[in-house]
Amino acid sequence: MTATGAGPTLVLVLAVAVLVGCGVILLLERSLTRILLGVILLGNGVNLLILLGGRPGAAPIVGTGPIERMSDPLPQAMVLTAIVITFGLSAFLLAVAYRSWYLTGDDEVPDDLEDQKIIRRAVRNESGTADLGGEGPGDDPEQVDPEPARRRLRRGEEA
Repeated sequence: MTATGAGPTLVLVLAVAVLVGCGVILLLERSLTRILLGVILLGNGVNLLILLGGRPGAAPIVGTGPIERMSDPLPQAMVLTAIVITFGLSAFLLAVAYRSWYLTGDDEVPDDLEDQKIIRRAVRNESGTADLGGEGPGDDPEQVDPEPARRRLRRGEEA
């Protein structure tokens, strides 16, 4: 922020742009380690952007100065919350990357098998079987059983 409170400086806006841009590029990679770094960079860029949206000024403590010269505490509280959320997401992605490395020896995200089947069908210009509907709830295999398994087990039926 500038000393006069006119708004954010060009350096801070460029820092937001670089952090968010690098974060998005890293998110598009297939390696979980790069995805993790992209989430961290994107989170830091967005946190800086939220802070730039606040009003600069003195500490927002009542009684220390005029209200017009106090900074806005809401962006600061939002950034603190976003830091905790980013930390939790980063810890989860780190655990997933470690588990992937432990099981397969690399942390690359593989292609989904169903997506590969759909791509092969599209290349051959095939379509799946059409669901025309009209079946009752007991006749349609695509429908979920409306009765939970616990009720069936209480009645003594097999799951």
